[in-house]
Amino acid sequence: MGNRHSRGKQTKSDAVLLTLAERQTRFEVILKLNGKDTESVDQAVQQLRERAGANFDQLFKTVTSDNGSEFSGLHDALQDVADVYFSHPYASWERGTSENQHKLIRRFVPKGSPISEVSENQILRIQHWMNDYPRKILGYATPHDTFVQAFKQERLGA
Repeated sequence: MGNRHSRGKQTKSDAVLLTLAERQTRFEVILKLNGKDTESVDQAVQQLRERAGANFDQLFKTVTSDNGSEFSGLHDALQDVADVYFSHPYASWERGTSENQHKLIRRFVPKGSPISEVSENQILRIQHWMNDYPRKILGYATPHDTFVQAFKQERLGA
C-alpha cells in the first residue's frame, strides 16, 4: 500500500491518490483522497473495509506503506486483520511493485496534473485498464484474472 502525489509543491489539503497494489497478482485499487493527511487516509481505509465486508481479512494480510505521517493510523486501523510494515525513507526499492504501478498511472495523470481535476470515473477507468492489462510477470495473464483465481483458491483452502 503506498501513496504518491502528483505535484511537487503539494500541500496537505490538495487531493491525492491512494494506491493499493496486491504484490502477487499486481491487482490495483486506486482511491482519490481529499488531502494528504491522516484523517483522509483513515477514512479511505474505513470505506475500503466496509466495501470488502467479511472478505477484508482474506484480501489484506500484510500492508507495506510509505512512512509518511499520513499513514500513522494504519497500524491501529488494521491491527486486527493485517501486519502493517513501513518502508524506510528514500528506499523506493522496498516498494518496487507500487513504484511500477505508479508509472502506469502516470500515463494517464502526468506529474504536475492536479488530482482534484481528475474525476472518480477517470480514476476507475485507469484502475480497470491497469487490472485488465496483461503482464509479463504474470505469464501475460491480467491482474484481474490472476487476483480472482488467487482469491478463489484462498477461499477453498480456508
